[in-house]
Amino acid sequence: MPWKDYEVTEERWRFIEDWKSEDCSMVELCEHYGVTRKTGYKWLYRYRERGAQGLQDGSRAPHRHPNQVGAEMEERIIAMRAKHPRWGAPKIRGRLRLDDAGGTIPAESTIGEILKRNGLTVPRKRRRSSRGGEQKLAEAAGPNRVWCADFKGWFRTQDGWRIDPLTISDQYSRYLFRCQAVPRVDSVHTKAVMVAAFREYGLPERIRTDNGAPFGSNGESGLTGLTVWWIKLGIVPEHIQPGKPQQNGRHERMHRTLKQETASPPAANRRAQQARFDQFRKEYNQERPHQALGQKPPAEFYQPSARDYPARLRAVEYPAGWTLRRISSAGQMKWANQDVFVAHPLEGETVGIEQIDERHWRVWFSFHEVGVLDTQKLLIRRPTTERSR
Repeated sequence: MPWKDYEVTEERWRFIEDWKSEDCSMVELCEHYGVTRKTGYKWLYRYRERGAQGLQDGSRAPHRHPNQVGAEMEERIIAMRAKHPRWGAPKIRGRLRLDDAGGTIPAESTIGEILKRNGLTVPRKRRRSSRGGEQKLAEAAGPNRVWCADFKGWFRTQDGWRIDPLTISDQYSRYLFRCQAVPRVDSVHTKAVMVAAFREYGLPERIRTDNGAPFGSNGESGLTGLTVWWIKLGIVPEHIQPGKPQQNGRHERMHRTLKQETASPPAANRRAQQARFDQFRKEYNQERPHQALGQKPPAEFYQPSARDYPARLRAVEYPAGWTLRRISSAGQMKWANQDVFVAHPLEGETVGIEQIDERHWRVWFSFHEVGVLDTQKLLIRRPTTERSR
C-alpha cells in the first residue's frame, strides 16, 4: 500500500528506524513498507546526508547526472561489478571509498545508474518480511561478545558428494571464522573445527545457535556434549527460539550470500567446493563492504579475544555449602538413596545443588542452571528461562 500524503515523513522515519535496528535487510524493509528498493535507498541516502530534514519532500530535480562521472571511474565500476557480480551500488561505492581514501567517489544512485545503463543490474525477487523474535538475546556490543554457529543447508557437489558447511562468525563485526565442510553433523566433527577457531582467535563470551543437533537437544536439560564442553570453557550457550531463525539474522543473511557465491552451481568435487568456501571467507572478511559497518569489511572491526584457549580444562567449582553430586554413566545422580535423571551429556561431571525451599533445589553445572529438582516427585524440570550464576 502506498504511503498516505499526510504521514509520509513519519513513515519514512519509521523506515529509517527499522533499518537502523538491522533486524531486516533492505529488501525485506521495502517489501514491508510497500516501496521499491530504489526508493528505500533514496531515503537512506538523504537521511545520511541531511538527517531528519532529508526525509521531507524536496525538489525532484536531479543534482547530478551519471554522465558527469569520468570514463576511467565508470570503467572501474564496471570492472568491479564483473569481478563481484552480486555486489550492488552500496558495496561497490564502499569498496571504492576504501581503495581511494579522500578521493571523489560517485554517489550510490550514480553507480546504480551506471550499472543499469550497462545492463549489469538484475531485478531481485522480493522476500516476505520477517520481524525480530520476542526472546531477548545478549547484545553484541563488541568483538567476541557473541559468536554465531550453524550448519548451512546441505547440498551435493557435481560428483555427488554431500556437503555440510559449518559456519562460525562474530555477531558484532560479522567476521567469518570458519566455513568448513564436515564429514558428519555431530559433536565430534563440530568440536574439531571449533578447537581450531578457538586456538586462532581465542574464546568468546557466548555462542548463539539454533536448537538442532549437535547444539541443542529435546531433553529436559537441553544440553549436549558440545554445550557441556563450552560451559567448561566458560562459554555461555545461547539458543534462539525454535522456528525463529531471524533471531540469528546476521548469520542467516551471510548464509544467503554464501549460497549465491559458492553453491550456485556447486563445484565439481569436495576439494574444489572447500576451495570456494576458503576464497569466500577471505573475500568476505577482507574485501567485501558491509552496509551495517559503514560499507567497510569485517576485518576492520574484529580483533582476537583476550581469552586464550586453555591447554587444560579447569575443574568446575561451586560455592561452599552447596550439595555436590556426581553424574553416573546413565546420566543420573543419587538423592535420598534414589536415582534421579539429570542429563546424559553430564556423565562423569559434578553438579552443584542449591536449596530453594523445603521441596525444591536448583541444580547447576558450573554457571549454567540445569533445572529445578522436585524432591517429592524426584524429577528435574528445565527452567523457563536459563540463568547463570
